[in-house]
Amino acid sequence: RQQLVAPPRSPREATGEMREVVTVQVGGFANFVGSHFWNFQDELLGLADDPAADAAFRTAPLDMDVLYRTGETLQGVSTYCPRLVSVGSRGSLGSLSSSGAPSLSSAASDQLNVTTWSGNVTRSVEKPHGRNLFLQSLTEQEPNPSTSNGGNNSQKSVEDKDLVECLEKDVNFWTDYTKVQYHPQSLYEMYGSWTDFDKFDNFGTAREVVSEWSLMEEMNEKLRFFVEECDHIQGIQFIVDDSGGFSSIAATYLENIADDYTNTPVLLYCVRDPVTHGSSRNQRDTITRSLHDAVSLSKLSSFCSLMVPIGLPSLSQSSLSPFLSIQDAKPFHSSAISAAAIHSVTVPFRLQNAGPASNIAHSSGNIDMRELVHIISDQGRQNMVTALDVAMPAPSLKDGNDLWNMKSLRTLTPEISDEEEDPYSVESLVVHGVLRAGGHRASISQVKDSVYSAYEGRATKPKFSHLSVSPCPLPIPLPFPSIFRSHIGQHGEILSNHAEGTQPKGSLDVESIPMAARLRSSNAVLPFIERRSLSLQKFGVARGSLGTQILRDWGFGREEMEDMSEHLSKMVRAFHPEGGLTSDSD
Repeated sequence: RQQLVAPPRSPREATGEMREVVTVQVGGFANFVGSHFWNFQDELLGLADDPAADAAFRTAPLDMDVLYRTGETLQGVSTYCPRLVSVGSRGSLGSLSSSGAPSLSSAASDQLNVTTWSGNVTRSVEKPHGRNLFLQSLTEQEPNPSTSNGGNNSQKSVEDKDLVECLEKDVNFWTDYTKVQYHPQSLYEMYGSWTDFDKFDNFGTAREVVSEWSLMEEMNEKLRFFVEECDHIQGIQFIVDDSGGFSSIAATYLENIADDYTNTPVLLYCVRDPVTHGSSRNQRDTITRSLHDAVSLSKLSSFCSLMVPIGLPSLSQSSLSPFLSIQDAKPFHSSAISAAAIHSVTVPFRLQNAGPASNIAHSSGNIDMRELVHIISDQGRQNMVTALDVAMPAPSLKDGNDLWNMKSLRTLTPEISDEEEDPYSVESLVVHGVLRAGGHRASISQVKDSVYSAYEGRATKPKFSHLSVSPCPLPIPLPFPSIFRSHIGQHGEILSNHAEGTQPKGSLDVESIPMAARLRSSNAVLPFIERRSLSLQKFGVARGSLGTQILRDWGFGREEMEDMSEHLSKMVRAFHPEGGLTSDSD
């Protein structure tokens, strides 16, 4: 039976203490996603202090200290930076240096003197990447373009239009559209003679990386810096591009985290660019790809608390296409969707709740990461792989007693079934910034009543549901792709009268959008797990398997192959009644 009840009070709610989250991003597409995610946070910070901003932003019940840290430079300047470790390949920072500042020009680097060596010096300087128009605008002594939506200055509007156009045409690195100041400890580029990242396309290609003790230790040290300064860490959110070798690096990193921070929950998002779903050229490629997916799932799931696969083969052809015009070939586009969904999922971790009165007026359903993990993975089935569904934009509440449209939630998780009739499913739904008829912001109670009624109207109710609500919508910063269809309005409302066939809208036309995101543990994810379990058994473990040698080349012995296969089989068995469906099952 469905239970729509509040979870136990979190330590933050009970004591008023802020509980920190540390973010880790590993791999190319993960950093594209992270760049958008931090742009959202930066935009929220700016709008909170903007007297002309929507009241929903100025009074947003979000504690940004959960994700950010205060600090001070050597010159005594106060800083406010993401509590973040970002790991990428050599050269992936574009025009940004690993210190978080723009890279030195060749002229500036020539001025650096080597004082520890008196002999001849041969300098080999890689030509720095140029900074696009958007990045150049951030350093100009003019109003920051990040909060220019709706500006009246005609000259500024022309400038913003140029910046938006530049971003649509000139994004090669995730740093090309970031507007955030990063801490010097945050960014890590992997250097070494082994880094042929053009061939870094499967789990085994990272063997030399993870065996290089000093590299992994440097990554551990960066994380340790942020974790050890936390007073009450609630968990680590970890975003990995698991489509290639970075999956192996992330698995080793996660194993170290599990050893060093035993009781700290880890919420893992496995993100993939649609481009990585290309067809295989031959049988060996097909087997290699299948084994990579199976090994990644087995290894990554072994060292996290909750795992969320994100990455459809095509977003342009997905059920999001009626509202969003996405170009699959542009990571700048596809990563924005993943980032928006992850932002929504994190909202409950930082909802402020000062008391009963503010709970009704400003937010509802704040939980921390540990409580989310308990809700999703410990209720009924012992399953920790969850689907992520999103409504972007979320539908408005209609007049009268109409139910909120649950069918507006579209999945971002690949290879799952459309089956929603699962009496053992467990869900956590976040709805924020929803409008009602007429374009006015819906109240917390209106949203809760509408959503609860929608749950009650379902033929098969989930075993357990949790709902978090906030009036604060998703802000659309200037460096956001132009992906909104012409019938999406300025505040994310769906317009009935609009011009067909016009160009997609971007940040100059859409200031914010209402969002909904749902984490769902149900039998819908069984095909995702089953396919990988069968692939490992068929291609890797069975006697005479074609892929056994591939796994050996990746460094796996027979015993470890069988252990990985058993781990995946156990994940599959959690969905079968004979495996037990109580919270006490193994």
